[in-house]
Amino acid sequence: MPFSPLRMLLLFAALILLIVIVQFGVVSIAFEKLGLSNHSAYLLLISTLAGSMINLPLFSIKSDSSTTPAIPPELSRLPFFRPMPFTGKTTIVVNVGGALVPLAFSLYLIAHYPLDPFQIAIAVGIVAAVARFISRPVPGVGIGMPMFIAPIAAALIAVILSPEERAPLAYIGGSLGVLIGADLLRLKDLKHLGAPIASIGGAGSFDGIFLTGFIAVLLA
Repeated sequence: MPFSPLRMLLLFAALILLIVIVQFGVVSIAFEKLGLSNHSAYLLLISTLAGSMINLPLFSIKSDSSTTPAIPPELSRLPFFRPMPFTGKTTIVVNVGGALVPLAFSLYLIAHYPLDPFQIAIAVGIVAAVARFISRPVPGVGIGMPMFIAPIAAALIAVILSPEERAPLAYIGGSLGVLIGADLLRLKDLKHLGAPIASIGGAGSFDGIFLTGFIAVLLA
């Protein structure tokens, strides 16, 4: 989606809301489980929100569709949704806030917690399989999936595999699992969508990979 002043306003409103929530101790439960202070939590949220507005282009693929499919009505009614013209090619981009920030934070957790690499591989693999199964191509938009199934799966797997380190394992499994299963394993489907842009990491952090990881931590 192209830049929209209203979209920026909504993102800053979300940031203010999340800061209030963290201050009152709701989301801070997840941050504490991951060993983050309030200051670190704010920095992570700001990085995610700012990064959600940045898409880095990777490459373009030729689309099988010559025309853009009809946009779903629920999307076309959103004030910040601005469809882009379709020229027969789909540009694959990576969203900084929805993909790179969660990836970097997952690597940070792997480096700072005594997690078994085999357990990490199992958690990521199972969540990736779940995400691949429940995700669906949305014509003209990209890949969509129900929000809560993947984090529930990540939390359950983390509790079973590593009760003592379930919080970081749930975040890693949820974030990387969705990134692999719903995005990377769906790249071949993008040429059929007729979308001008397809973003790895979704439209941003709070409806994509980042939120999946933190919901998983709260449930673990």
